[in-house]
Amino acid sequence: MLGVEDGSFNPRKLQRRGKTVLCGVLTHGFRVEDVFLRLIEVDGLDAAEKLLDMASKIDSLNVILLGGVTFGGFNIIDPVAVNEGLKVPVIVVTTERPDNEAVLSALKKHFEDWRLRYRVFERLASVSPIYEAKLNPKENPVFLEVVGMGFERALELLRRVTVRGRVPEPLRIANRVAKALSRALFM
Repeated sequence: MLGVEDGSFNPRKLQRRGKTVLCGVLTHGFRVEDVFLRLIEVDGLDAAEKLLDMASKIDSLNVILLGGVTFGGFNIIDPVAVNEGLKVPVIVVTTERPDNEAVLSALKKHFEDWRLRYRVFERLASVSPIYEAKLNPKENPVFLEVVGMGFERALELLRRVTVRGRVPEPLRIANRVAKALSRALFM
């Protein structure tokens, strides 16, 4: 299982465009097998390419967990395209319910290519509903979008790797690594 998260960035310190860290943590059960690090442009269009590069280094990949669809601001990874290209299920896990209306408004306000970026959200919505699920019975629910496998199977996989908090371990670890490195490098 590959969990993918991004690092922090300070929009006030960015001159044109800055960079942040995209981290992939490959796990087998609870064991970390490998860590992949790439720099991505804040609000760029290179996160999907960097994810595909990470995946190309993995011999056997059974599922990809994304901590959202946007990384480094609005650098977008298309879960449907990743699933189609790699033939690997993709599960998007977020702690807040996705709000496509707010995304559309922000994209229109800040990006000339907003239509291109928003198509990813439309495409994902046409493939997967937004599921609300409790991965850890002691915690609040998370929100899932699932591409390339059934919801029940995705839920089963995620519950097996969610032990601390409400976020699956591969994503939790990727988030910690990406945030720490980006603070060390760019803040």
